[in-house]
Amino acid sequence: MDLFDDRNWSILLEPLIFSYKGKTHPLHYKNSYQLIVMVILAAQDSDENVNRLTIPFFEKYPNWFSLMSINASDLYPLLDSITNFKNKANWIIDLAKQFDDKELPTTILGFTRYRGIGRKSAHVILKELGYNPNGIMVDLHVLRVAPRLGIVPDFKDADKMEQQLLSKLDSSTWLEIGMAISFHGRLICRPIPNCKSCQINTICDYFINEGKV
Repeated sequence: MDLFDDRNWSILLEPLIFSYKGKTHPLHYKNSYQLIVMVILAAQDSDENVNRLTIPFFEKYPNWFSLMSINASDLYPLLDSITNFKNKANWIIDLAKQFDDKELPTTILGFTRYRGIGRKSAHVILKELGYNPNGIMVDLHVLRVAPRLGIVPDFKDADKMEQQLLSKLDSSTWLEIGMAISFHGRLICRPIPNCKSCQINTICDYFINEGKV
């Protein structure tokens, strides 16, 4: 990334927003309860694994109330193939004692005060529930793709990258751009990228520096 880069990334990234805006989130949730549980479980794990494992989970525990009288250890057999499943089970049980579907937080700070919900998770939950998080969602795909494009340096810290992205992009793009870059990272700009299929390869530092243009 050129520190003196003056490219207008808000305009250059419009094709990504156009391509992925409105695309269904890869977690197959049906309500806010399922969304929150699945987002917590998906941290450092795959959406596919979470989608598969939560089918029997939600059959047995269909809402927050159904979790209120059990111990976290009761969830272990259903979650034992999830990364960090014991901690996640404890976080979910804690939330069941505090959450009511009619009284969910509506801000990043409101969600991140609960164990197991960081900024990235809060962004996803709020956006899917129809709220504007007033920030940019940064997941592992954004951490990989944004530096490749040349928007920001190669940060390993999601919070630092979010602050850089906020300074680079117009606020009108914030709601959609995080998931747009994330979807692009899942489908096109994977660890081994499919550059020839990328709709913005001509403005991508990685593509240009690899000698493809």
